[in-house]
Amino acid sequence: MIRVSISFLIFSAIIAVPPLVLSYMGHAELLDPAFWKMFGFFFLVTTLVCGTVIFGQQKNDKMGVQLFLAATTIKLLACMIFVLIYLHKKPHNSLHFVFSFFYLYLVNTGFEIYGLLCNLRDQNGK
Repeated sequence: MIRVSISFLIFSAIIAVPPLVLSYMGHAELLDPAFWKMFGFFFLVTTLVCGTVIFGQQKNDKMGVQLFLAATTIKLLACMIFVLIYLHKKPHNSLHFVFSFFYLYLVNTGFEIYGLLCNLRDQNGK
């Protein structure tokens, strides 16, 4: 659990670099104004999903797949609700939002899968 947490903190710092570089190079208009709020949202959701699945797998090995599917479904629903609320409040800047959202969604989902697969391999080796 600690290894995945440290990896996720490093990963989060790495995915924050491209938007920071864009901002410092004077291209902040390419980012959605709420990018850092989305970043925090995805950080929180990914932390909860990974933590829940890893903790659940440690408690009961047979529940790992069900926990992963349930956590992923809840994450997807939370993301859809987030998108609906944001686009309802600020429909004028939707293209920048979509690019920012999918950048964060895809890289965080990729990390989730990678982290959870590494955890599964570790458990299979025991």
